[in-house]
Amino acid sequence: MAHIHHHRHGHRPITAAERANNRRALTAALVIAVAIMLLELIGGFWTRSLALISDAGHMLSDAGSLALSLVAMLLAARPASPGMTYGYSRVEVLASLVNGVTLVGVAGWVVWEAAERFRDPPEVESGAMIAIAAIGLFANATSAWWLMRKGDVHGNLNVRSAYLHVLGDLLSSVGTIVAGFLMYTFSWYVADPLISVMVSALIAKSAWGILASAVRILMEGAPRSLSKTRVEEALRNLPGVVDVHDLHIWTISSSFDALSCHLVVREGADAQTVLRETARNVREAFRIDHVTVQIETAPCETQTC
Repeated sequence: MAHIHHHRHGHRPITAAERANNRRALTAALVIAVAIMLLELIGGFWTRSLALISDAGHMLSDAGSLALSLVAMLLAARPASPGMTYGYSRVEVLASLVNGVTLVGVAGWVVWEAAERFRDPPEVESGAMIAIAAIGLFANATSAWWLMRKGDVHGNLNVRSAYLHVLGDLLSSVGTIVAGFLMYTFSWYVADPLISVMVSALIAKSAWGILASAVRILMEGAPRSLSKTRVEEALRNLPGVVDVHDLHIWTISSSFDALSCHLVVREGADAQTVLRETARNVREAFRIDHVTVQIETAPCETQTC
């Protein structure tokens, strides 16, 4: 048995500087979310706007999710221990799962409330509603920009889930402004629940992607960008390799992929050379650094091999 671990730029454990940037971005987004939530909650009850109240509920969910993401990020930075040999990176995946569930829950609640208002839409103080929503739009755009500039919204699932929460808020603010304009101009008060349902559908769609990614990681599924068949073919084509079996590819966290396999090699083949070529090939072709390989000169006949 041999273990190979190389580092490269890409799928690798996150650095301290990157983690600090993500933490600062999430903190800024959390502060903005709490401030806008309070503003929209007060404004929603004042103007009797479901769009504002639902957006405030969404912001409350976001504030909790951002706080959870921050806590998860702090826990994920803890070093590996004898009991947690891979460290605590998956805490961030768990936080992403919770964030996705809360997004779906908020979207469902808004649709439920909207159904009641479709039957008897109340009058809404649309002018004040537009003003409050415009403030929320600016604040959410600032949060999204900050997360994009400082956070790893593409490589870190935890930060991406927080970013999607903020984008959902931004869409809610846009929808609220549109609904306010329609009510202010045409007194069409059904626009309030209608826009709320449309925004909720977009939020639920984003949440589904987060949930699917988090569940796939927790189920130790292979990264979507990788084909197990292609990896097997590449390993079989290595010099000295006769066969490959017990190949497993999985994701530890959103920035940490791993691979393990058994390689059957020809009699007389140099094991260290095969290991070096395996590490290089997997790293360059499939962008996986954490590789565990067992070398065999004949197929393993026992399940415990």
